[in-house]
Amino acid sequence: MGDVIIELDGVEKVFDVRRRAGLFRRERKQVRAVDGISFTVPRGEMVGYIGPNGAGKSTTIKMLTGILTPSGGRLRVAGIDPSRERTRLARRIGVVFGQRTTLWWDLPLRDSYQLVRRMYRVEDARFKKNLARCVDLLDLGPLLEVPVRQLSLGQRMRGDIAAALLHDPEVLYLDEPTIGLDVVSKAKVREFLQTVNAEQGMTVLLTTHDLTDIEQLCKRVMVIDHGKLMYDGGLEGLHAVGESERTLVVDFERELPPVAVAGVRCVRVDGPRQWLAFPATASAAPVVAEVAARFPLVDLSVREPAIEEVIARMYGGERLPVARQG
Repeated sequence: MGDVIIELDGVEKVFDVRRRAGLFRRERKQVRAVDGISFTVPRGEMVGYIGPNGAGKSTTIKMLTGILTPSGGRLRVAGIDPSRERTRLARRIGVVFGQRTTLWWDLPLRDSYQLVRRMYRVEDARFKKNLARCVDLLDLGPLLEVPVRQLSLGQRMRGDIAAALLHDPEVLYLDEPTIGLDVVSKAKVREFLQTVNAEQGMTVLLTTHDLTDIEQLCKRVMVIDHGKLMYDGGLEGLHAVGESERTLVVDFERELPPVAVAGVRCVRVDGPRQWLAFPATASAAPVVAEVAARFPLVDLSVREPAIEEVIARMYGGERLPVARQG
């Protein structure tokens, strides 16, 4: 990891909202979407930026790209003030919003990429090299002549990620990049992101509701809620603070009494199926091994805790550790 590429110091974003307060009267109210956030991200780091809906994640991303202007504080990306020099910054960042496409709906993928090349003035040799790499790693070859409107959600998402990387950005913002994707598509997207981060040293800021995205891609995670930064550190620390649990769902050959295994509690029994909870910081392997060795097992699956559940549990305990700088 090298120098700092993203820097926020006391950043705020306040929106003026008008609400009806009677038949003929409206009252004006200020909503603080982002409330004094400070953090830095070194070049080449992959960071998970998580929180419940409405926490301020997308507002932060929009300020980092220059779409929104902060109401207060200082913000720099690659030494650039995004809201003042948005066009200059655009050449150095890539953005993927999971629920919106940057591709042209009626054009084939290949034509969309040519338009991206012209917008960013990417030289031909570099464009061909980057496109070939994205096509190979994201398995886009069979899709290049297909109009975007005919692509599945997973195919379109892979197409959007490729479009965001054709101009060699230094920073990539991903806002829910795996939302609604099937297991195979999610795995392909995660594998691709790991590759570009490792080989190109690209800095990635990832917002997601899927904890598996964070576990597989990010060593560092930041939690935002009600516009405030509530936690900044490793995922294991987040699980420990939130006392979160994984759930092992097991199907036995027949109905059994609640399973008694050290470090595990049986939270539900439904016929031959049981739900066994254990700390998220613990490995599932020894739990699975003991259950499989002692009981007549037919099938099992491990369910990760939802991010909302982890955050909700956090508020029952102590204040969270924040402000890990650099």
